[in-house]
Amino acid sequence: MFTGIVTDIGEVDAVEAKADGLRRIVIACRYDRASIDIGASIACAGICLTVVETGLSGNRTWFAVDAAAETAALTNASGWTVGTRINLERSLKMGDELGGHIVTGHVDGIARVKSREDLAEQVRFVLTAPHEIARFIAKKGSVALDGASLTVNEVDGDDFSVLIIPHTLQVTTLNAWQAGTPVHLEVDLMARYAARLLETAK
Repeated sequence: MFTGIVTDIGEVDAVEAKADGLRRIVIACRYDRASIDIGASIACAGICLTVVETGLSGNRTWFAVDAAAETAALTNASGWTVGTRINLERSLKMGDELGGHIVTGHVDGIARVKSREDLAEQVRFVLTAPHEIARFIAKKGSVALDGASLTVNEVDGDDFSVLIIPHTLQVTTLNAWQAGTPVHLEVDLMARYAARLLETAK
C-alpha cells in the first residue's frame, strides 16, 4: 500500500531478460541500503514491485526487482532501458502521514498525454484514459499517474486534466511529459468500490 507521494527518482542501471518473459531490473536510488529488506514492496512509476536483491555501486544504493510478462504487457515496464528515470515510493508503514491518497500499486491502464500547457507557475496536462476505466475518474477526485497522487481538475469524456505545481515537477518525472507520453494510471480505489456497489445493487 502506498500514498502516491514520490520520495525519490530512481534510474535503471541494468535490465536482464530471464526465462518465461521475466525481466530483472536493477534500479539505482538514494535510499539507505540497510533500510531495504528483501521482499519489500517499492512502487516503481506506480507499479508495486518486490525487491529481490540489493547492493551498492560506488556511493549509490541499488535494488533489483523482477517484472513478470503480465506486468510488462500491462505497463510501460517493457520499455524501461538503462537510464530510464522512475518515480519511487516506499510502502506505507503504520503511523506514516497519508499525504496523498490510498494507492495499491496495481496499474489499471495506460493513459496518454494529449496536451501540455506551461503556465506562469504550473503546468496543465490533459490526458486521455482508456475508455473502460475513464468512468472511474471524477472532477476533484484522485488518480495516481506514474505513481504520483494527483487531483483531477476537469473531466471531458475520456479526457481529464491535472495541474502540476513547481515542487511536484522538481521531485518527480512529470516534467518530462510531452504530448504522446504514455503514463501509468491507477484510479481511486474508492471509486472502483462505489461503482461495484452500484452494479450489485442493480
